[in-house]
Amino acid sequence: MSPKSEYLAYLKEILQNNSNEKSLNWLDEKSKKIQDSGSKNAFYLAFSQASRFFSKESLNLGIKAKQKAHSLIEGFQPEFWNILQTARTFLLLHFSIEKEEWLEAIKQLFETGDLYEQQALYAALPMMPYPEEMIPRAIEGCRTNMTLVFDAIALNNPYPTIYFPELNWNQMVLKAVFMQRPLYRIQQLDHRRNPALAEIASDFAHERWAAGRNVMPELWRLISPYIDEKFIRDLEKVMNSEDLLEQKGGALALFHSDFPPAKALLNAHPELIQAIEKGIVSWERIGQEFQETRV
Repeated sequence: MSPKSEYLAYLKEILQNNSNEKSLNWLDEKSKKIQDSGSKNAFYLAFSQASRFFSKESLNLGIKAKQKAHSLIEGFQPEFWNILQTARTFLLLHFSIEKEEWLEAIKQLFETGDLYEQQALYAALPMMPYPEEMIPRAIEGCRTNMTLVFDAIALNNPYPTIYFPELNWNQMVLKAVFMQRPLYRIQQLDHRRNPALAEIASDFAHERWAAGRNVMPELWRLISPYIDEKFIRDLEKVMNSEDLLEQKGGALALFHSDFPPAKALLNAHPELIQAIEKGIVSWERIGQEFQETRV
């Protein structure tokens, strides 16, 4: 079975568990029409009309369905998808025409689609037939200030870590910091940390401080492997903060650093060391707590 066939079989299965018979019959009819005709208009129309038959409720997935997703595409997390975007991805995978014509058609859909249509398209990037050709489109999408669209690319999506060059990866992560999105949901963040990103993160922190604003505590995750004489001064300021969540972020960055002064600075906070060692303090928990304070 080809990857595309496997994707379709998987999407169909989870849609059957999350949709009613009327909606599924409509989807089967439109999918067949798109596949048989190769018509752009038929595809565009069905892609738009899907909102009449499928809701924006989150998918209800069991453990096996989540595991199956990872076996199809490493990092594929449809538990963060909704029913409508799943149906639209199902339609998208039935749209099969010559490469250049397909790329032009998808480009037009990206440019004319509404917010939710763009969400579906960007989240589906790892399943598209020509992923490398979609890199410029994905990079362009990261420039948006629309949270729904940005999150579809940057969060819980394996595409950026696989395909983004370092410069564009760093820009995406910084944009996530600027928009205060949960960094722990960026896949392979630790794997793709780099010295340039650490410098950018530190500069951003200094700009925030100069403006009298706080820094999101997850930012220090980007600096942790590169803590040196320069960055340790940033962490000293963080550890002197009256905000416990900021201290947790600073402590975790120090904990994973091999720089001796970092260990010395952290040793002044034994209660945080103990919490980190017990797993009470983690980047995911810090990120979740920070997002809760913004609600």
